[in-house]
Amino acid sequence: MKLGFIGTGNMASAIMGGIIRKQLIPAEEIIGADLFAPGREHVKEQFGIQVTDSNKEVVEKADVIVLSVKPQFYADVIKEIKDDIRDSQIIITIAPGKTLGWLGEQFGKPVKIVRTMPNTPALVSAGMTAACPNEHLTEEELAYVRTLLESFGRVELIPENLMDVVVSVSGSSPAYVFMLIEEMADAAVSGGMPRPQAYRFAAQAVLGSAKMVLDTGKHPGELKDMVCSPAGTTIEAVRTLEELGFRSAIFEAMKVCEETSRSL
Repeated sequence: MKLGFIGTGNMASAIMGGIIRKQLIPAEEIIGADLFAPGREHVKEQFGIQVTDSNKEVVEKADVIVLSVKPQFYADVIKEIKDDIRDSQIIITIAPGKTLGWLGEQFGKPVKIVRTMPNTPALVSAGMTAACPNEHLTEEELAYVRTLLESFGRVELIPENLMDVVVSVSGSSPAYVFMLIEEMADAAVSGGMPRPQAYRFAAQAVLGSAKMVLDTGKHPGELKDMVCSPAGTTIEAVRTLEELGFRSAIFEAMKVCEETSRSL
């Protein structure tokens, strides 16, 4: 199947890069549209795909179309292309707040749509993507879309009512983790460690901890307890984090993120 992108920003680049690296679709069978000439020329140079300034050209040439523009532009883009969408084409969306119901209303006819929420670690093939199809896709078509999404990380199918939760727990959460790494490094720098080295230590600790959760299947609390020796350094750090409201701050930030997503 030929693949098209309307919008060629960071997330589109992550998706097309993963697909090309896994050799699922050749670069010459991928086309990206962007009104911003430097943006589309960048992906042409980086991946060797076809590019255009015409959204309609993407619809004409592609079997699967990724709507990778900002959420506020979805209505205008769909209005432009809806009459040209064919029954056989699959639309993949990556916009928070744009429900399958809303998308169906915008197209005004039965269209095969998979609503997804990837995250920026897709840029390094370590993404986490939630996917939710509408009723018009076959099992084979959904399996194909899942294969495309798995080219840049893990994928899970979810009911649509959880999509705003996904935004908070994986879509936006890299920002929280980057803040954690930044603050850990700042503290290490205050102790005398060179900043580049501090970032490496902090980032590797986060990477390894996440891998332990995924690979061992152990509860995060159990893994935390494994680090906390009696009367040791770690339990004192944990006590201070609890005293300063670490857990509550994360919880409340995620709930605000979820609520904001619902309001988009």
